[in-house]
Amino acid sequence: MKKMVLVTDSCSDLTKEQVEQMDIRIIPLTVEIEGVTYAHYPDERELKIETFYQKLRDKKVAKTSLINVGSFLVFFESFLKEGYDILYIGFSSALSGTLQSAKVASEELKEQYPNDRIVIVDSLCASMGQGLLIWNAWKLKEKGKTIDEIADWVNSNKLNLVHLFTVDDLGTLKRGGRLSDTQAFLGSLLRIKPILHVDDQGRLVPLKKARGRSFSLEAMVEQMKERITTPEKQTIFISHGDCLDEALSVGQMIKDQYKIKDIVYNHIGPIIGAHSGPGTIAIFFMGTHR
Repeated sequence: MKKMVLVTDSCSDLTKEQVEQMDIRIIPLTVEIEGVTYAHYPDERELKIETFYQKLRDKKVAKTSLINVGSFLVFFESFLKEGYDILYIGFSSALSGTLQSAKVASEELKEQYPNDRIVIVDSLCASMGQGLLIWNAWKLKEKGKTIDEIADWVNSNKLNLVHLFTVDDLGTLKRGGRLSDTQAFLGSLLRIKPILHVDDQGRLVPLKKARGRSFSLEAMVEQMKERITTPEKQTIFISHGDCLDEALSVGQMIKDQYKIKDIVYNHIGPIIGAHSGPGTIAIFFMGTHR
């Protein structure tokens, strides 16, 4: 069987340890803050996560950029030259043009490498939701499944991967252009904490609202009840905007209510974090529907 490499982008927010364990190859998106552009890697080689979130707390504006076609050409070709087929599971096409860049690059490389394959899957996921999908794909790869079998599983199951977010800092949404001044002011005044999810089109959309931080966290955990399947067999992922203690508290609530097999925690990286802000908590699991 032809050897295969599993690749993704840095929006997957996988931990450094997971990336090393799974031998996943990461192509980075970039974030610009205070006039300096940083590529985001799981090992934080260019920008430490804590530094990034402190800048956001200091009201600095972060701007993100997609991965261009040229970067994908170099990235993909490095594996094709070594004789690998490539399975790329990418950041939701509804949230970035990155996936389209990957498709254009793969088409350009077909003529030069007609006997090699680049299979591209739109995860329709974000942050550790994308990461959880890739983690499941890796488990299939470890079982010896082919590139087509893995891609088929991902496409068949990605709409069962549930994302639940709650955002603490409405100011970040406002500064990033995702919320009007009036909405941010009224939301802060009334202590409104939105709960959001990623829909079947891969878009981040509002689900409900809660008043106060503790109620929003509890409401998010409660939302799991109508979606989660076989929790006792699941490893779920929780990502956070530099608020690990609260993420751990949410994880404990989930364990108490749903008897989850295991939980993996990590920061929300700067690409997603530039828009969601400090204090964001996100839960990812397999369910009946999004």
